Amino acid sequence: MGKLSIDQLRERVRGAVVTPDDESYDEARKVNNAMIDRKPAAVVRCANAGDVMATVDFARENGLDLAVRGGGHSVPGFGTCDDGVVADLSAMRGVRVDASARTARAEGGATWGDFNAATYAFGLATTGGIISTTGIGGLTLGGGIGYLARGLGLSCDNLISADVVTADGRLVVASEEENADLFWALRGGGGNFGAVTSFEYRLSPVKDIYGGPMLFELKDAATVLRSFADHIAGAPEELGGFPAFQIAPPLPFIPADRHGEPFALIVACWSGPLDEGERALRAFHDFAPVVAEHVGPMPYPALNAAFDALVPPGLQHYWKANFVSELTDEVIDAHLRYAPGLPAVNSTVHIYPINGACHRVAPDATAFAYRDASFATVIAGMWPDPATNEAGTAWVRDYYEATSAHSEEGGYINFMAGDDQDRIRANYKGNYDRLVAVKRAYDPGNLFHLNQNIRP
Repeated sequence: MGKLSIDQLRERVRGAVVTPDDESYDEARKVNNAMIDRKPAAVVRCANAGDVMATVDFARENGLDLAVRGGGHSVPGFGTCDDGVVADLSAMRGVRVDASARTARAEGGATWGDFNAATYAFGLATTGGIISTTGIGGLTLGGGIGYLARGLGLSCDNLISADVVTADGRLVVASEEENADLFWALRGGGGNFGAVTSFEYRLSPVKDIYGGPMLFELKDAATVLRSFADHIAGAPEELGGFPAFQIAPPLPFIPADRHGEPFALIVACWSGPLDEGERALRAFHDFAPVVAEHVGPMPYPALNAAFDALVPPGLQHYWKANFVSELTDEVIDAHLRYAPGLPAVNSTVHIYPINGACHRVAPDATAFAYRDASFATVIAGMWPDPATNEAGTAWVRDYYEATSAHSEEGGYINFMAGDDQDRIRANYKGNYDRLVAVKRAYDPGNLFHLNQNIRP
């Protein structure tokens, strides 16, 4: 087939094809991380799977870089590119719930806010992320750590099937029954194998939860971290949440004279019976005196959206991540050296527990290999002023270096920075060679290379 022109692409797709000559171009090329400023040759605002297929064909036949964008939250900016083409799925956000089967099918551009709004009406949920504006696609393909993971497993563990546009422009179904090798790779292997236009998830009975954030003094942070690690290892699996470090935002439940100060936190989520929530969280209150808290019954989608205001589009982002087998004294000491220097109220450090249902999946059952890790740490540097990029980035890197010496070699794909390509093999441990084989089968030309790339 000969090269498709932009005009021919416009004739083939239902969604808009935005190029540098269009007034909407600067808006169309934006991603959440304002540190990323790239200028694609075209942004295709895909309306359906057929548009995605045409966009993949256009990129392949013209030898152009291809970026696939769902929620646009990729910190390294993998949802855009210079001089290539962007398949923007953000208009494909439909979610259909089958309450009797306890499943939901969501289009590839849906966010967790879209998904939770649809499933909450039926008293159902699956493991999503921590920010509701995050796309379901990127989170699930990288694994999917969230509040409900201890009880329900990762997002990818709840994936039943996916519709995938492969590098040759075909739409295929990936499931345990069809293209099982592709299905295996999608569950943790990132966007390496195609553009996923819809995801089918298993749902579980979760509607209202008991939880929220609790703030502790930094001087008590070591005790809080050690106590949390000890408690969560054997806690009921309905108990989710994570310890964190955060500058106190100006919220009514925090004393006004403490706004702007750094604190240790626990963000809790009890998804069992509501009347057991207060008792389930009592242990957290016993770790150390609580300075402030906003804890109680709330809809699960409300907790999933609780931190959205701290992560608006347009911040500068630089992140690093590690898996941790144990919160040793050395790891905790490293946290305590760097956490007080959080660059801005938007910056944070989260230490997500990975146990319970996550540990009952074998390391080679999905591409997500770190089933024996106890925690996934993310040092999320976020700030509004580009003039502070050098200082903020240095803080993230120094923090990461201090903790990585006492952590696993690999980290969570969804939290990797753009300069982490040398960690790809470590991130997948024993699954890497199998992932390469799947990559060769479905994308031998590495068309889908704007990601944490598994090279064929």
